[in-house]
Amino acid sequence: MRFYKNQHQFYIGIDLHARTMYICVINNIGETVFHKNMECSRDNLELVTNTFGKDIVVGVECIFTWYWVADFCAE
Repeated sequence: MRFYKNQHQFYIGIDLHARTMYICVINNIGETVFHKNMECSRDNLELVTNTFGKDIVVGVECIFTWYWVADFCAE
């Protein structure tokens, strides 16, 4: 099994629901730098990701509504 071993400046975890998403961002030393329950929208996700730059990894725990987050990250 191959493991991903690259380090990044920020890690974004999203607990995604149909209408809301709880977003938590930690830095590369494990400190929480942002956490908030927000309305699900591309604008809100873009606001958070733009705040922390391009060296980020996004992980999503979700129900069936994950497709828009995948499209956002692919862009």
